Amino acid sequence: MRKYILVLLAFAALSAAAQKTESSLYDQTSEVNNLMVHYNADNTSITRFYLIGQSPERRMKLKKMHEDYLSQLAKMDYDKLPVGSRVDYILFKRNLTNELRLLDLEENEYSQISKWIPFADSLYAVEKLRRRGAAMNAPLLAEQFNSIQRQVNMLTPRIKQETLTPALGERAYNAIKGLQTALKSVYDFYNGYDPLFTWWMATPYRSADSSLNLYANALRAKGKSPGTQKDDGSGIIGNPIGREELIQQLRFEMIPYTPEELIEIANKEFAWCDQELLKASREMGFGDNWKAAQEKVKNTFVPAGRQPQMIIELYNQSVDFIRKKDLVTLPSLADEDWTMNMMTPERQLFAPFFLGGSGLLIAYPTNTMKEDEKLMSMRGNNPHFSRAVVHHELLAGHHLQWYMNNRNKTYRNFPTPFWTEGNACYWEFVLWDQQFPRGPEDRIGMLFWRMHRCARIIFSLKYHLGEWTPQQCIDFLVDRVGHERSTAEGEVRRSFTGQYPPLYQIGYMIGAFQFWALKKELVDSGKMSYRQYHDAILRENAMPVEMLRAILTNQKLPKDFESSWRFYK
Repeated sequence: MRKYILVLLAFAALSAAAQKTESSLYDQTSEVNNLMVHYNADNTSITRFYLIGQSPERRMKLKKMHEDYLSQLAKMDYDKLPVGSRVDYILFKRNLTNELRLLDLEENEYSQISKWIPFADSLYAVEKLRRRGAAMNAPLLAEQFNSIQRQVNMLTPRIKQETLTPALGERAYNAIKGLQTALKSVYDFYNGYDPLFTWWMATPYRSADSSLNLYANALRAKGKSPGTQKDDGSGIIGNPIGREELIQQLRFEMIPYTPEELIEIANKEFAWCDQELLKASREMGFGDNWKAAQEKVKNTFVPAGRQPQMIIELYNQSVDFIRKKDLVTLPSLADEDWTMNMMTPERQLFAPFFLGGSGLLIAYPTNTMKEDEKLMSMRGNNPHFSRAVVHHELLAGHHLQWYMNNRNKTYRNFPTPFWTEGNACYWEFVLWDQQFPRGPEDRIGMLFWRMHRCARIIFSLKYHLGEWTPQQCIDFLVDRVGHERSTAEGEVRRSFTGQYPPLYQIGYMIGAFQFWALKKELVDSGKMSYRQYHDAILRENAMPVEMLRAILTNQKLPKDFESSWRFYK
């Protein structure tokens, strides 16, 4: 009997240990993980081997791969999956479906611009032979390369008579850049190793590459020419995507609002900022002249060369405050391992304020800037403005995100600005609510950035809806937010020509309101402490916030889930 009891106890201990191990495994994985790992590896293999972007062969391989993975995903028993695994299933399926949509769009647009690249198929065929080192008929290949230049010379004058949308102009540009990659791949492989190829191909290659480069730029410029989009004096020419594509991208990001509803949210928040700004202005003795109060704050800038020391001081203040309030776990290594560098003058044209993540990039004047540019940079990066966002860039914002994302559920490949920028912006909300500003000057600094987030929603959506030009966006930032003109220009240039996706700039405030709504649901109700909530966010890694909400509130989402969370109250 005693032996029997001992066996039962041992079995119970093993079962408990197994359950604990299983539970701890879910801290880093899910049933969908293995499929996602294979997908990522296959996707890397295909894009590495079929390296020519826009080629029909590459597109066909990618379409088949995505369809195959959708089929494999559908075979999983969804009803038996726990909540976190259901989230992975839904988001992985969403990504696969969206990639197929984008490949269909690529195919449709490629068919419309194919008449401008009649030589493409022959170049794709040559590059395909090169992959396995086939012997090349150098004289025949030289003639083929020379014929490219002749065809480009014949086609270029016809561009003037054509109408190209910005999207088609960009598609043609990228397709030709892919062909240049094909040419270079062939030339670099054989040149210097095959004597006959080397003798025949030097001049034809350089001529063909140069012609294609000029041709690609001409087609891109045509897509941005008068009648589609023209320079309004700002020198900034982007690619407004239109309302239909905005709706598609909002659906992908699980934001169940229209562009017009989001603009309305931004205007409501602007009204709140206006009220708080007037309070701070009156405390400073400027009455309702908030611009005069803001002007005083801007002129608190530190001398050239002293900005790094000022940033360190502000960083220490914010970290001490967060620790004192016990708002989130701050690992000691995360406090230690961020780097600091100065931003180049060239990059400051696109990013006029300091940036954070794995390291800190500080924007401040250099000796190569003009005097008025130096002053505007110093004023725009004054201590009160900088204090308002140092926590956004480092701890508990982007650097802590970077640190934790590299240590928790790393298989989750669902990045979104509504999580990354939304969570960092949310910390601005939290620190305001926790009385981080020491006085009206600090509040004006924090309100500058809050108005800036409102303005980003308005000007970026109105631009992509075709309602505003870049110059109108710049003027709006100067007049409504109080930007220096140089920082406003940098912000708009960054938004429309800095390779940011169209919804990136709205991700800050809209994502912050998602985290704020979830905070009300979990923290304000007493279900979690601030620290528990903020740690839980980081442990799950980046994803649409509605999916994070499902995990933290244990919602067993249906297989056919569609976004419906109206988070803004």
